[in-house]
Amino acid sequence: MSVTTGPDAIVRCPWGDDPAMISYHDTEWGRELRGDRELFERMSLEAFQSGLSWAIILRKREHFREAFAGFDPAAVAAFGDADVARLLGDAGIVRNRLKIEATISNARTLLALDESFSDLLWSFAPAPAPAPTSYADVPATTEESIAMAKALKRRGFRFVGPTTAYALMQATGMVNDHLAGCVARTRS
Repeated sequence: MSVTTGPDAIVRCPWGDDPAMISYHDTEWGRELRGDRELFERMSLEAFQSGLSWAIILRKREHFREAFAGFDPAAVAAFGDADVARLLGDAGIVRNRLKIEATISNARTLLALDESFSDLLWSFAPAPAPAPTSYADVPATTEESIAMAKALKRRGFRFVGPTTAYALMQATGMVNDHLAGCVARTRS
């Protein structure tokens, strides 16, 4: 699938006609994002997305932020059994025990790092590559995402395999997978 022209006459990646997804595509996806809290949020949401569509996570994102204390790693690391029970009963998020417990564990692991989480993640960003011309040109994993996932697992992070790591790299601008001709490619 290559770029399409939307009803607003803007040429972009073919993300459908959902206004929230189009806005996310145009203003967030593929743009450089740094900061430990910011990247912890994105990594957590990508883990929750595993096996689901991003549209589901995007619709629930604000509620996720409320439920997980703004993804403040220190606050999430302090969550206990009562918080897990609260989250499992919260229909505003994805209620998956393994993903909830992984998010809490990952917050604790992040706080125990002796380096910046943001710097750690960005150390795996590959050199810029030519723009893909269709989604067939976009990989699900790369050598860098495999290396990132291994490094994160070695440090104790959970629910961050190579595919989730690559999705995180795409979402946070470590790679630019906007298709050739997409308006967001020139804005990234």
